[in-house]
Amino acid sequence: MSLADELGKLESLRERGVLTQAEFDQAKRRLLDGTATQAQQGDAAAMVNRFRRSRTDKWIGGVCGGLAVITGVEAWAWRLILTLLFLFGGFGGLLYILLWIFVPLD
Repeated sequence: MSLADELGKLESLRERGVLTQAEFDQAKRRLLDGTATQAQQGDAAAMVNRFRRSRTDKWIGGVCGGLAVITGVEAWAWRLILTLLFLFGGFGGLLYILLWIFVPLD
């Protein structure tokens, strides 16, 4: 989809009242600045390829810090999710260890 098509869709959403003027301006600015990345547009492959463990936001291996960067969800929320998965079935611990092993550092 071209930039003109996306701007046209944004304009039609604003005209229909789905987007406020502030939301429209923010989305338009993101499009024009080029900050709407492939991952934000739903390209899962690009998101997986960008996934790196964090060197700065880490407690053990940096997995939750890396998940926070690519998803926009706070690292503490990922820590809570993986802890709950670990407590209720052990899957969180296994998942964390596998990600720690296979995901490279940033």
